[in-house]
Amino acid sequence: MIEQTELVVSAWIYHPPVYSAEEKEKKLSATINLEVMKKRAGTKKGIACRFTTEFIFGNEKILKYVAEDSYVIDLQDIIDKNELHTMLRNSYSKCKDKFDFKKLGTVLWNESLPAFDEKKYDLDPVLLLLQ
Repeated sequence: MIEQTELVVSAWIYHPPVYSAEEKEKKLSATINLEVMKKRAGTKKGIACRFTTEFIFGNEKILKYVAEDSYVIDLQDIIDKNELHTMLRNSYSKCKDKFDFKKLGTVLWNESLPAFDEKKYDLDPVLLLLQ
């Protein structure tokens, strides 16, 4: 059995910039990174996924957003690459939903998180963590 835990926002560091709407279109950029960590207990195994997103305006970081999610898996369960892709998509979706709610009080109210492309990550080492 696979259990997904509650998403935790471990960082929301926001510094609003001063700019015009025209400047924003030219200078705003965003990146997203994924870190995966192994978790293990006597009767369970699992992974923790941490998404870090930074919005940069010119040379100034205006938002650092870090959200963490984890999965707890029975030791006997085997996770394949398709299941892992599904887990990562679900975690990103929760991360995005939380961002979409929190961004409403910021200058990023009409921005989206960068698209997450799990194909750019080598998931074989992650699968080894789950054996």
